[in-house]
Parts: sequence; C-alpha cells; structure tokens
Amino acid sequence: MTSDTTQTDAVATQTENLRDTITGARFVLFDFDGPVCRLYAGHAAEKVARDLVEWLEQQGMRRLLTPEEREHADPLEVLHAVNRRRPRSDLVAELEERFTQQELKAVAKAWPTEYADAVIRTWRAVGARLAIATNNSPRTASRYLEGRGLAECFAPHVYGRTQNLAHLKPDPNCLNRALNALGADPSKALMIGDAPSDLHAARRAGVPFLGYARHPDKEKLLRDAGAEHVVASLKTVLQTLRGQL
Repeated sequence: MTSDTTQTDAVATQTENLRDTITGARFVLFDFDGPVCRLYAGHAAEKVARDLVEWLEQQGMRRLLTPEEREHADPLEVLHAVNRRRPRSDLVAELEERFTQQELKAVAKAWPTEYADAVIRTWRAVGARLAIATNNSPRTASRYLEGRGLAECFAPHVYGRTQNLAHLKPDPNCLNRALNALGADPSKALMIGDAPSDLHAARRAGVPFLGYARHPDKEKLLRDAGAEHVVASLKTVLQTLRGQL
C-alpha cells in the first residue's frame, strides 16, 4: 500500500467520522459569537474593553487591574480580572451589566457567519433540537436571533452569561443548563464552538465537539487543545446535512 493510498484512506475515514458526528446529533448547542455571527464586526471588542477599563477608573478602581489587564483587547478578560479580586460583588454586577449594554449595541452591526442561518434552519428542519450556549449575555444572543428571524429555531433555549462569572466556559454550566432543559443525552448532542474554552466545556459536559475556525491560527488553537473535527466553513456542515458530502 502506497503512502498516497494510506493518506487517501485516512482522509476518507476522517470525512466519514465527521459526517457521522454531524448527522448523528439530535441536540445541537451553538456557541454564539463565532459560529452564529461575528458580534464585534462593526463594534470593536477592543473599544468595549477600553470602555470597561475607563469606567473602572472613574469608580476609583484602577488598582484592580494590572497594566497588562488595562491594555487587554478582550472585554471578558477585564471582567474575569475584576471578578478574581471582587468575586460576586456589586462592582462585578455593575461591570457585567455595562458589558451587556455594549454587546446589545454591537448586535446592530453584527455580521452573520456565512452559511450559519441555513445550517440552523436545516438542522431544525431535519428534527434536531437547538440551543445557544455562550459566554455572551443571553439578551444579546436573543436580540440577534430575533433580528435574523431565527429565534423560533432555538426558543426558549438560549443560555449565556450570568453575574456568576465562575460559570463562564470552560465551566460547562451553560451547556449543562441547555442539556437539562432539552432533556438531552449528552452523547447524542453536539457542541459547535470556535475556542478551546468551548471544547473544554463540551468535554466536561460529556458532549461531542465540532470546531469552527475561519483562520488557520484558530484551527491550530483548537487542534492543539485536542479537537478532532474542525471545519473552516459551515458550508461543510450544510452540505453534510443535505446529503451532499
């Protein structure tokens, strides 16, 4: 057997395993920002992070953040940093609400992920039950879904960030809430996410995982974290659901 034949067989096996993973899912849990849309496409996450830092400074809480944390481009990391030092405090609750308001503003300029709407509607049409399991605010995800006419595909199963930030992924809390509400066997579910934290949460919840990575660096992060199946486009998922792969 030649090396080319061996490689061809390996690709065929991988494709078959991916097909089985997708078509065998009876419950599908979507991360929101990434697999469903690009929330900050027109509303930079860096600007949101700066807004949170500036608000903390106005409250006289600059010392809660290290110089590196004050320059962080991810608003969730700012939230995490404050929560580590003031867990479950009124300050964290106020900061989380301010973050949620910024997310809600971002919805108006969010870009749909290519093929996401069609994948969601097709999966629902073939009988799968869907949920959102995200570190974003559930209000943010619900507003976006309503604007795209997708709310009925998920309703009422949208599970996201609470003021208890210890429950953010990689903690499986939002996945477990979704599974419990759906009455789902975790082994019959599938989590679609674009970050290692999604993969780790899925593992802890006992849910198979499908990675979505638009860029090679994102794919590398997911592969290095142990993701077996990663797609660069949701077109692959759509074609599989339609029996075209």
